[in-house]
Amino acid sequence: MICKYFGKCGSCTLYKISYDEQISQKLKNIKEEFSNFYNKNIKVFTSQDGYFRNRAEFRIWHDNDEINYAMNGFNKKEIVLIDECQIVQKSIYNIMSKLIDYISKNKFLKEKLFSIEFLSGEKLLITLIYHKNIDNVWVEEAKNLEENLKVHVIGRSRGIKIFPTHDFIYQKLNILNKKYYYKVYENSFLQPNTKVNEKMITWVKENTIDFKGDLLELYCGHGNFTIPLSENFDKVLATEVSKSSIKSAQENVKLNNTKNISFVRLSSEELTQALNNEREFKRLKDIKLKEFNFSTVFVDPPRAGIDKKTLNLIKNFKHIIYISCNPTTLKRDIKILCKTHKVDDFALFDQFAYTDHLECGVILKHKI
Repeated sequence: MICKYFGKCGSCTLYKISYDEQISQKLKNIKEEFSNFYNKNIKVFTSQDGYFRNRAEFRIWHDNDEINYAMNGFNKKEIVLIDECQIVQKSIYNIMSKLIDYISKNKFLKEKLFSIEFLSGEKLLITLIYHKNIDNVWVEEAKNLEENLKVHVIGRSRGIKIFPTHDFIYQKLNILNKKYYYKVYENSFLQPNTKVNEKMITWVKENTIDFKGDLLELYCGHGNFTIPLSENFDKVLATEVSKSSIKSAQENVKLNNTKNISFVRLSSEELTQALNNEREFKRLKDIKLKEFNFSTVFVDPPRAGIDKKTLNLIKNFKHIIYISCNPTTLKRDIKILCKTHKVDDFALFDQFAYTDHLECGVILKHKI
């Protein structure tokens, strides 16, 4: 990938080396960091070299009557005006200039527009964020924008959210030659690199084909991993704290005609309290925890990693699947888990090409 903003825009930090060199560097770092826990071959799943991100956010810079997309520069105090971005999916890339041209000619859409967010699925969802109140006049103008550019539009302003048609996208994933369908609401988490996401799910599914029993999943989101993985287990209990993600997950079960998953809105800490009989939750009134025979736990926590009580809970499972977006907290948690488990497989998923960030996958098996 060659971008005219390399060295100016602060988004892509590894622009000085080729993509192959980036992968080699990341793999070397991971091997060194985790050598005390795993010394076998680490599988590497690469990204497309450009046009890979399915979600993006850009500030809007106003200069008299002109508006432009803006990013922070390498010096955080600097602003870099851009007219394109080569890391976003083609559906976003192709509409960026058309969208800014349309908005620049419409005072209702342009006035005090602060930022624009893109979310790409089978159709493109665009969120316009304002430093002003938006009303029914804005809705009518947004409806015209939708019709002209064949997109869905959402407006946000000071706690207000309005939209002419939809506030969600549909996403289709191909896992081991089978199609899975997801309804994802705006402002809920979506793995940013669709093709690498498919590779992650495939890797986990292939590694759990013989695990059997029941699966407990924490931080399940909208069911991204849950629904394909459910085919490897008898029953699945999946938890998530986000209301919008749980709403999506429950609808996605129906979309995929999946029968063996129970989704519940609980944090990992709350579920730990429930499983340890420390506290009862009304949200679990229709779920009989004692009927589950958990053999495997799947965790995909935020960058902060797993809290101590949850770590103490999951160490009792025969198999642990850990997907991490932060190698630092992953290493911290694995150091604790390796007192009872051993790392059986390790993979690197390059979700964030041209940056230092990366995703890791670890399969741990109980030593006994």
